[in-house]
Amino acid sequence: MKRIVSISLGSSKRNHKAEVEFKGVGFSVERIGTDGDMDKMIAMIRELDGQVDAFGLGGIDLYLGTPAHRYTIRDGKRMVAAAQKTPIVDGSGLKDTLERLTIRHLNQTMGWDFTGKTALLTSALDRWGMAEELEAAGCKLEIGDLIFALGIPISMHKLKTLDRVARMLAPIAMRLPFSVLYPTGKKQESSDGKFSRYFRGKDIIAGDYNYINKHMPDHMTGQIVITNTITAQDVEELRKRGAKTLVTSTPELSGRSFGTNVMEALLVAYAGAGTALTREEYNRLLAELDFVPRIVNLQAN
Repeated sequence: MKRIVSISLGSSKRNHKAEVEFKGVGFSVERIGTDGDMDKMIAMIRELDGQVDAFGLGGIDLYLGTPAHRYTIRDGKRMVAAAQKTPIVDGSGLKDTLERLTIRHLNQTMGWDFTGKTALLTSALDRWGMAEELEAAGCKLEIGDLIFALGIPISMHKLKTLDRVARMLAPIAMRLPFSVLYPTGKKQESSDGKFSRYFRGKDIIAGDYNYINKHMPDHMTGQIVITNTITAQDVEELRKRGAKTLVTSTPELSGRSFGTNVMEALLVAYAGAGTALTREEYNRLLAELDFVPRIVNLQAN
């Protein structure tokens, strides 16, 4: 059985372990949170290096960016360097493949009409593939990178605008401690609704669930949430707030959907690769393993 371990900056309360089989290959999949402790995360990677088949880098990205410009997060680079033997991935490969396919599946296979729908995307630099596909399907985007990552209450509506802004701000922002840009540790356990006003009136809320959870309003009646890294408790919370439908790009494994970093690590281990794969290789494996989005009707009687 192949062993996949995601070591995360996130809360240890969201830890989970599952065993699953794909095409006759068994996997032990585990998510271990370090409650925002980077030194503990690095030490754990070093301890398990060479003993597992692939690492997922959880609660932090190595890269953010656009197709033309990729920006490296300083803290993420430190953590990746701790793995000398075992391949380690941050999920960016699946965000550029699986999350594109998720929107196409909803649009072309499930017949969802996105034309004219309003969509809040919490961070497009983190999910450029999803952003491009939503825009191509006809969505009117509200892009929240400045709002949710930097606390600047300015939204954008075009990816080309974000690209220009990112060229100016990203080189500076990438040098900040990651905890400034993203909720880590116990910050993932609370929801303060600080920027909940941006959720109101939207048909679709899409992007990283920790951003969504931290800022979502009490009432999300009729809204569609497209995300991942969802626990059973998260599903119930969205249901309670009135959200209509939940879509996760990653499949449900023993009661929760893991992050893209976990599933990317699984694909790397399945392929027997010693490093991240190419976009073409990910797409081939996704088709081979028949990954399709998880769709949950939250208000079913």
